[in-house]
Amino acid sequence: MTAPLFPLFADLQGRQVLVVGGGAVAERKTEALLHTRARVRVVAPTLTPALAGLRAAGRIEWLQAVFAPGQLDDAWLVIAATGDPTVNRAVAAAAEARRMLANVVDDAALSSFQVPAIVERGPLQVAVSSGGGAPMLARHLRRQLETLLDDSWTSLAELFTRERQRIRQRFPRPAERRRFFEKVLAGPLPRLFRQQLHAQAEHHFLASLDEAAPQPRTGSVAVVGAGPGDAGLLTLNALRAMNEADVVLHDRLVSEDVLRLGRRDATYIEVGKSASGHSTRQDDIHRLMLEHARAGHRVVRLKGGDPFVFGRGGEELEFLRTHGIPYEVVPGITAAVACAAYAGIPLTHRDHAQSVKLVTAHCKDSFDTLDWQSLAQERQTLAVYMGVAGLEGLRDRLIAHGRAASTPFALVENGSRREQRVLNGTLADLPETARSHQVRSPALLILGEVAALAGTLHWFGAPPVGATAPTHSRNLPAPTLQAA
Repeated sequence: MTAPLFPLFADLQGRQVLVVGGGAVAERKTEALLHTRARVRVVAPTLTPALAGLRAAGRIEWLQAVFAPGQLDDAWLVIAATGDPTVNRAVAAAAEARRMLANVVDDAALSSFQVPAIVERGPLQVAVSSGGGAPMLARHLRRQLETLLDDSWTSLAELFTRERQRIRQRFPRPAERRRFFEKVLAGPLPRLFRQQLHAQAEHHFLASLDEAAPQPRTGSVAVVGAGPGDAGLLTLNALRAMNEADVVLHDRLVSEDVLRLGRRDATYIEVGKSASGHSTRQDDIHRLMLEHARAGHRVVRLKGGDPFVFGRGGEELEFLRTHGIPYEVVPGITAAVACAAYAGIPLTHRDHAQSVKLVTAHCKDSFDTLDWQSLAQERQTLAVYMGVAGLEGLRDRLIAHGRAASTPFALVENGSRREQRVLNGTLADLPETARSHQVRSPALLILGEVAALAGTLHWFGAPPVGATAPTHSRNLPAPTLQAA
């Protein structure tokens, strides 16, 4: 897998760029460069009529020659658009020798930079790139963005650019400026520009700027559920909280996909717990929340799943309340719900399970506190948050209290993530199955008749390992995909 490109907006005004080639492709690249007010020199034996017209108008310089490495000496970057692989390779090699960025059109391997698809609204530019691998996909997305971003964005960008210094003087702290922008963009300003009421829009903006006063920094904590891993399961409120955060205290198991959706300039601190290896004590998590909130920061305590389902969210709220720290809670999709859904397992079923019990048990002492008689009852689903520890004790106690050894189970490892794996079997063989397949945390155990449905209802990732069609399932047809 190739490394991602570093996005870069280059200021080329007054700087020389070399375009090698005089055909239609070179013509398009030259026009794009002239839009940035670059000084463009074209090297080619002949020019298209449009390029010849640009040269006649004095807008470009033309070297009527074949490419030679010395032509790069005064250039800031170079674009090879000849359609001749030999010439393009020579341009790329000469640029590499000079440590100069080069773009070879339609050849990502030879290019050290890519020209993205651009959506432009005044000073605002949105660049879309596939790294050179799928340019048509980038162009398709650009067309969608063109319809999404109307002309009011031009007016907004021009206004904020024009008033940049005044805004910075009014709000010297970045956090204060961010909150001002959040407030003014959530108000009538965008609508006024869309309605072409420019005078009213500017009057509203200036009034908002005059009325707004930097507020004393009051910290707060948002206890946020991140879900089981799939970033698509993050709620809109969770995304909002992450984009307002100054500090994010996140669990070890919060996925990288989720973390990438937060503010890039926030401070991220891992405070995860692990059965083996480094763990952050709960008292230390409390101390970090208090320290950053008292410093005036917006803190997000980001937890896998839901903070109030085996997430110790209640303890953290009690601590915050005791110390007078404002807080809010954003629920997340808990692992039992998400893992079951992504494994094709209904937690309840009219024929097989009329109740669901969520259970956690990480050690012998916690095992002793559970009501095993109740947990062993039939026609219910157990969702056990315990990773893979204690499976043997769990099996033995359930069977000893009357649960049938033939009860189906599903172990869902990395539920909802790209690497999800589901194991099916029966209660009698539960620990042996987990050991033989080397199941690792995060994993959730689903026990009950509904677990067998994973064999026929799975839809995400690979089919369950060891899955067999449940004897109690109706004769449902296999799912088919239909064209929209």
